[in-house]
Amino acid sequence: MKAGLFFCTTEMTQEKKKISVAIQGIRGSFHEIAAVEYFRDSEISAVPCETFSDLFTLLSDGRADYGIVAFENSVAGSILPNYELLRRSGLPVTGEICLRVRQNLVALPGQQLSDIREIHSHPMAIQQCSSFVNEMRQRGVKVVEAVDTALSARIISEEHHYGSGAIASSSAAGIYSLAILREEIEDDSLNFTRFLIISGSSTAAEERAKPAGPDKAMVCFSLPHKVGSLSQVLSVLTYYQISLTKIQSLPIVGRPWEYMFHIDLIYSDYTRYRMALDAIRPLTEGLETVGEFRHGLMPYETGTN
Repeated sequence: MKAGLFFCTTEMTQEKKKISVAIQGIRGSFHEIAAVEYFRDSEISAVPCETFSDLFTLLSDGRADYGIVAFENSVAGSILPNYELLRRSGLPVTGEICLRVRQNLVALPGQQLSDIREIHSHPMAIQQCSSFVNEMRQRGVKVVEAVDTALSARIISEEHHYGSGAIASSSAAGIYSLAILREEIEDDSLNFTRFLIISGSSTAAEERAKPAGPDKAMVCFSLPHKVGSLSQVLSVLTYYQISLTKIQSLPIVGRPWEYMFHIDLIYSDYTRYRMALDAIRPLTEGLETVGEFRHGLMPYETGTN
């Protein structure tokens, strides 16, 4: 439904645009929290997906307007399979958001920390809380990997699993009527996850055509086996005053010891950015622009703590 205007007796109010957003996980997951924050000016309908692969399939089939996908955590690092899923999908990145992630141990009300015999959560959440998890393991607590933080919380609530806890958001604890036994158990108080906004096949062309004033891009390419091939690319980017904020290499299946490079670029002059791409094209193989968008504020830009 397109955004429109309707009139009240006292004032004119703009109706929020209705969009569907695919998320990995269910209600109360960090993906849902990030989606609500990023699309706060729209009325969103979240479409839960069990896996990231399911999410990209749904977007490619045009069954959601957008998807929101975690790509990097400041403690646990990059989620490498998502880079390949994104590249293979051919769908554009059209935004990003950096979310402060606060992890909590949640369980059925009335229990103490000493009552917990099992902890369930997504592997990335477990990794973000490695110190706490290792402490619990030393007490004999079993740690079980699951597909989603919020789903772990919901299962404990619905199936009344006394003695089991989940690592999840405070939002999930509230939704599924669980108690927080230990809050903010992540290793680092500056625990952030960067999510990318992916346009579905039904909205990709529209998003690509938007004159949104992009100042960030994600591009990918491979390089020939030559001495200094990567340094040549970086030197060109420096010459054009393009800031390289991330570089991620991934092995190319079927081509041992060859790699695909995904790089994030921030620029202040779009024309110089395009000139830089033209300049590195002869130095690379299969150069693709995965997305051009407005960059999301990072913690060092906002002073968030």
